[in-house]
Amino acid sequence: MGYALTKQQLNEYLKALGRQYLLVGPIREKAKGTFSDTDKIVYGVFEAFEDLVLEEKAFYSPKEFLMPIRETLFHFLDGQIVEPKIDTKPILIFARPCDLNGIRRLDTIFLKNGDIKDSYYERRRNLVKYVMIECTEGFDTCFCVSMGSGTYKDYEAAIRFDGNQTLLDVVDSTLVTEGLSQVIRKDFVPEYIKENKVKVVIPPIDKVNNSIFEHPIWKEYTRRCIACGRCNTSCITCSCFTMQDVEMSDDGLLGERRRVWASCHIKGYTDMAGGHGFRKQNGERMRFKTMHKINDYHKRFGENMCVGCGRCDDVCPEYISFSKCINKLSEIIKEESHE
Repeated sequence: MGYALTKQQLNEYLKALGRQYLLVGPIREKAKGTFSDTDKIVYGVFEAFEDLVLEEKAFYSPKEFLMPIRETLFHFLDGQIVEPKIDTKPILIFARPCDLNGIRRLDTIFLKNGDIKDSYYERRRNLVKYVMIECTEGFDTCFCVSMGSGTYKDYEAAIRFDGNQTLLDVVDSTLVTEGLSQVIRKDFVPEYIKENKVKVVIPPIDKVNNSIFEHPIWKEYTRRCIACGRCNTSCITCSCFTMQDVEMSDDGLLGERRRVWASCHIKGYTDMAGGHGFRKQNGERMRFKTMHKINDYHKRFGENMCVGCGRCDDVCPEYISFSKCINKLSEIIKEESHE
């Protein structure tokens, strides 16, 4: 069902939704940026349209509402295991197609990557619905069109913010509030971006061979990458974590097990008992991430893991461009195939 809302009607609609859902969207955190006088755009809880930031890209993705940065899986007390309760209020996330496609990839990793579903992820995922924010222009570093992630069809509602008028397409009947009966009905079909400023050519899977893993290109990233992990933590599809057992009493009988975000770029992630570690060079970590995002995941699930949101390019303090890395690989593979 389509609706045309004034700004006042939109805020009334959001207020009605807020009684049932936790509303999450891109918001501005004042003075929380890299420097003390800069702001940071993040996904957070909002109440009114004026709280949303639509003209800037969010620094982080909304994935922490499905997999928190630090999540207690269970408490243990003298041999007893107790799972903590979570807030069960439903969540309504307002996000662009690239992020919604990214969450769909998280669903694949946690719910379809084997015979056993991740119950901790699933219980949060079952609380979440989406309002897709129409995106027809993108930002300077986006390459979602190249990754096939510029469109998204499985939303519960879609919204277009168009000056003083907001167009709304509601698919899920539970999002139809009583107040919408007073709103002008108008058919609305969301449009999608057709071309990004950044274009990426994905290396053909059947052309990738072992020689690419030994190519000198990765040494460049050993020199440049500082393994800060910002590209991983800002990425909507990075899902790696580590476990922490924390003692909370001197006798060791009280404690908890936590799942904490981790990443292939951060030092120590691949360390094993006995001191052995894989991918000690930063370029090796870049290689692992890159090939997983555009090759390994595709081999198993039929699509690329990267959705082209461009956040990794935005946040890297060494100005490493993931989109350029992909294009370099394509050129290398193309040259090798003609030798």
